[in-house]
Amino acid sequence: MSTAATPGGPVGGFRHEALLYSGTAGFLAGTIPFLRQAAAAGDPVLVMVTAAKARLLRRELGPAAAQVSFAGAAGPARNPARLLAVWRAFGRAHAGALRLRGIGEAAGPGRSGAELAEWHRHEALLNVAFDSAAPPFWLLCPYDRQALAAGVIDEARRTHPFLAGGGHRPPGGAFRPVDLSGPFARPLPPRPAGAAGLPIRPGGFHAVRAFTAAQAEQAGLAPEPAADLILAVHEIAVNSVRHGGGHGELRAWTEDRWLVCEVSDQGHLTDPLAGRLPPALDGNGGAGLWTASQACDLLQIHSTPAGTVIRLSQHL
Repeated sequence: MSTAATPGGPVGGFRHEALLYSGTAGFLAGTIPFLRQAAAAGDPVLVMVTAAKARLLRRELGPAAAQVSFAGAAGPARNPARLLAVWRAFGRAHAGALRLRGIGEAAGPGRSGAELAEWHRHEALLNVAFDSAAPPFWLLCPYDRQALAAGVIDEARRTHPFLAGGGHRPPGGAFRPVDLSGPFARPLPPRPAGAAGLPIRPGGFHAVRAFTAAQAEQAGLAPEPAADLILAVHEIAVNSVRHGGGHGELRAWTEDRWLVCEVSDQGHLTDPLAGRLPPALDGNGGAGLWTASQACDLLQIHSTPAGTVIRLSQHL
């Protein structure tokens, strides 16, 4: 059963709302009223959904579609770590608006377990990034209950303070905010035994690039994504030497049509938005993780006071 968008919207801050719908009819019932309300109110609105869903929305909206900005999900959405910067840029472009709206389609069918985990992390971190949004920002995130596993829907309930058609979730409900004391504490699945490895040492970055290139060639990765992965791994290796205790370890393996490179060191990441926003122009760090996020299809982080593991994956 579909649920339509709630009239009105936030009076301040960030309303992050999960739309739990069923099938095409449910998707349209939950999104079209939301977009028509935005058009009537003059609210700038950005929509990031699949190309097929964007066509549906344009058709249903008719002339009102001209008042909606569409950003295709196929480009930035493979790696969800890139999307926070897109929403931030949208906000900056309309800083004088009374209210902003958005529709962001998150986990679609066919995503791997690693991809889903990062999509859920992205959804959770949106609550941190826009905690005091100005102008107010209302973001609707559609989840198809017919196409997605029950666990994905359950996670949507945990990462959204609001559900479409309802009020704010009461304390003790399904919603779980990010633990800012350990934003990367959730462990990653164990790497396979026998994964190829290379120590990372000062002055050894040529070896890091050569190792990654060899792994990409062996896996059959195309030249352009291979070059991107080499850049990403290089940047994280440099971070290991500079900020992770002066050395690290690089591992690589293939898994379910992915080439995975893992860098581990003795550093500790505590900024929950690390790598998701462009680095400051003052040059005080953050460029390496940001560059890696832009270059690879998926970036995963596990970090505690005992050390950090960063996985950079490219789809084969």
